[in-house]
Amino acid sequence: MVKFSAAERVRGLRVLVGNTPLLVVEFAVDGGEPRRLYAKAENLNMTGSIKDRMALHILQRALESGQLEPGGMIVEATSGNTGISFCALGRALGHPVTIFMPDWMSAERIALIRSFGATICLVSKEEGGFLGSIRLAEEFAAATPGAFLPHQFANEENSEAHFRTTGPEIWAQLQAERIDPDAFVAGVGTGGTIMGAGRFLRAKRPAIHLHPVEPANSPTLSAGHKVGKHRIQGISDEFIPAIVHLDELDRVIAVDDGDAILMAQMLASQLGLGVGISSGANLLAAMQVQEDLGDEAVVVTVFADSNKKYLSTDLLRDEPVRPEHRSPHVTLLGFRAMNRVCAVCFDPSDPASAPAGFFSIPRTIS
Repeated sequence: MVKFSAAERVRGLRVLVGNTPLLVVEFAVDGGEPRRLYAKAENLNMTGSIKDRMALHILQRALESGQLEPGGMIVEATSGNTGISFCALGRALGHPVTIFMPDWMSAERIALIRSFGATICLVSKEEGGFLGSIRLAEEFAAATPGAFLPHQFANEENSEAHFRTTGPEIWAQLQAERIDPDAFVAGVGTGGTIMGAGRFLRAKRPAIHLHPVEPANSPTLSAGHKVGKHRIQGISDEFIPAIVHLDELDRVIAVDDGDAILMAQMLASQLGLGVGISSGANLLAAMQVQEDLGDEAVVVTVFADSNKKYLSTDLLRDEPVRPEHRSPHVTLLGFRAMNRVCAVCFDPSDPASAPAGFFSIPRTIS
């Protein structure tokens, strides 16, 4: 009977994670001249979100170090996408998974986690909400022999995943068309995307602006603690993650959750891009940054996940338009996708060693 080794399984999964197209989105504001923004289509990853990158990298490192033993249980607290990634990738690698998650996340998130054969423990606000989920996951892992806790909010391997893949891919795809990025914009859930990809891009282009995005309805990054509530699932999870270093970033961009919903609806209905609410927020934030830097500025963001996890939420309901919303002033004109893939490895600790036009294919476990 043929049995794949852990190394073979990881190598196989690498084909399904990352190397996503970079979309060139054309739009106009209030009938003005056409402008362009760039967005990584992370909704095309294995489980439909950018979290696959981080989950696969963390699991690979845990297997290499022996923290995750054959058949060992993976335990994590999540607001959804990370849990789905760990469930699918964990099962593909032969591990049982237990997920702790706030009970107000979308029905699709809960159903998907269960569909991957994971055990899910829903945590109410009375039980501590997201912070309670983290505490309960830590307690469960400590009491379970051989359990591995990825600890996504404090694990620097989260940022490293994006330093090794997302950042180099963006750089290579832009360099293939002789374009230099002026800014990178991304919503902060764990913060791994903005920190990891941002560090790589800044190493290649020191003048780049790096802007984290948060809901205007719950400005956790700006306030330093949980404020209010919002509908952009996956970002602003009640606290500032340990891996987020605001002193390395530029100003925080705030986006109203209703405006983000309107933009995500427009991306689907007008361009056929079925992305989630945070993608709408990221695009609106990128537009703000471009207005600050100039209409010709090259601003890059990510479409973090697909819309399929939000079909029971306000994303598919009529959203009231308010005077302060920016989306009604935007006309989406179209998009094109570009990609450039090359199996050239370089030292990820030295971004300058990457040849122009190429990105890293990370080393796999032996």
